Order: sequence, then C-alpha cells, then structure tokens
Amino acid sequence: MKRLLTSLTAIAVLICSHSVAVAEQSAPPATAAAAKKAASANSPELAAFRKAIRAKYDLKEKAFADHDAETILTKFYTQDVISVEGTADGGIYVGREQIRPLYERVVQDSLVKVDSVHTFVNGASGWDWADFHVSFPDGKMKPFTFAILFLWTKVDGEWMCKGDYFVMGSFREGRLAKEPPAP
Repeated sequence: MKRLLTSLTAIAVLICSHSVAVAEQSAPPATAAAAKKAASANSPELAAFRKAIRAKYDLKEKAFADHDAETILTKFYTQDVISVEGTADGGIYVGREQIRPLYERVVQDSLVKVDSVHTFVNGASGWDWADFHVSFPDGKMKPFTFAILFLWTKVDGEWMCKGDYFVMGSFREGRLAKEPPAP
C-alpha cells in the first residue's frame, strides 16, 4: 500500500508541475468556439501533435527491435524524465541515468508496439494515454500490455517525452491486470 501511495503521489506531483508549466506557456482559449476547436479531433494542432508523437513511437519501436537503448534514452526522453512503473516490483526513475539500466535490460529480449488511445495537446505540452504492447520473439514469456500515460513537451521545437506512468492493463479493453502472464 505504501508503494502504491508513493507512486500515486509522484505521478500527481509530475502532472501538477506539468500543468503549471502548460498554464505559464500558453493562454487558454478565449472563446467557447476556440476551446471546442482546440479539443476537436480535427484541430490542426492535435493532428500535428499526433503525427509527431507517432514518429517518436515508431522510433521507440524500432529501437526495441534493434536492441538500442541509447536511442530511446536520448531521442525519446528528456534529460530530466520521470518514469513511474506502477507494478508490484516497479519503481520511480528520475532522469535518463536512472532509467538507463531498465532500458538496457528490456530492449534485449522484447519488442513493443504503442497504440495511442486518448490524446491531448495545448501549446508546448501534451499527453497521450496509450496501450504499450510487449512481446517476446523467443517465446519465453507470453505477450502483455501496459496502460501508459506519456507526458510530452516541446524542446527546441521537437516533441520529447518528459515522463510516463504505466501499469498492467489496457485502455482499449478498459481494465487493469494484476501481473504479466506466466510463461
């Protein structure tokens, strides 16, 4: 229970600090029509954001296939990334150097596919709720899915992942899972 509360507190702090940064960087829409347009699936801003983060997801998927942790660490995540693994053996990782050992290990034997489910953007910040599918070409483990929230920010005009929080489960299926399936 203590681990769950610690994880939830960390993600709340991350979201709140990210929200403050968003508020400082861009003004809210001035009219109801502007707000509707900004939230619309057809808004140019949202379409451009989806395209940009899809390219980042493609990069991450290819890096897994190539067993290339360095590309994930330097071209997907910001230097000060915060990643929270909300599983029984999970952890809270602050900065690239803390997540480096995790990625150096997991890219060795798994492939991933990211499926965006719910996406939001406002100015230089956005987030994406996604299903993160993990499979194992050697067949030693059964595939599983994380429900993951990616937090995005623009750095020198490029979208970079500022943080993520993931648990066993699926947004598309609307459920959480207890643990990865046994081999």
